[in-house]
Amino acid sequence: MKVHKLSIIIPAYNEGNTIHLILNKIKSVTLIEGIKKELIIVNDCSADHTEEVINDYIRENPELEISYFKHETNQGKGAALHTGISKATGEYLIIQDADLEYDPEEYNDLLKPVVRGFADVVYGSRFMGNNPHRILFFWHTIGNRWLTFASNMFSNLNLTDMETCYKLFDTKLIQSIKLSEKHFGFEPEVTQKIARVPKIRIYEVGISYYGRTYEDGKKIGWKDGVRAIYCILKYGLLGMK
Repeated sequence: MKVHKLSIIIPAYNEGNTIHLILNKIKSVTLIEGIKKELIIVNDCSADHTEEVINDYIRENPELEISYFKHETNQGKGAALHTGISKATGEYLIIQDADLEYDPEEYNDLLKPVVRGFADVVYGSRFMGNNPHRILFFWHTIGNRWLTFASNMFSNLNLTDMETCYKLFDTKLIQSIKLSEKHFGFEPEVTQKIARVPKIRIYEVGISYYGRTYEDGKKIGWKDGVRAIYCILKYGLLGMK
């Protein structure tokens, strides 16, 4: 499939210290096949200087196609993704956290199965390949693997990293799916619902991971894991829409 534009969805909450750095990384990436970039930033009512940094960046980089949206109340990462997905105009879209845990240089690795005509959806796996991975939390890794295993049981997929940030979707396809989870339940919900699409072609590629500590600003915790289990059962076992 010919892809003319990739929409990059960036949810942001209190990322004033790092968001300009990730935007610089995105700016420096040259996509394969001459694909253009559309940046869609959704500020989920940050309490820090995130908005000021974003507005300064847009003003200083007029050559970039950047759309900026702000929630007037904090609604959660999933809600920010819903907003960003609804605004995307590229044939495909990818999710990019506003921190520095994932490397935009690897967009092309996720795009290759699409432009070669094999895939509709591509997940980037932190547990595949030989790319660098920061060594951090044992129980987070166990939790991620267990949640992926549970998700696979009900989706009948064989993913290695359901909780990954890097997910690339056919835009029209993902826009046609009703998504409800406003927080970190987005990952299991979208995985279960994508898996039910007839004849869907899902691929997975290895990616790097430069994880943050809680001191660095990492936000996900054990309560999000409990919510993920609930979402796997709700959208997988019960098949709720």
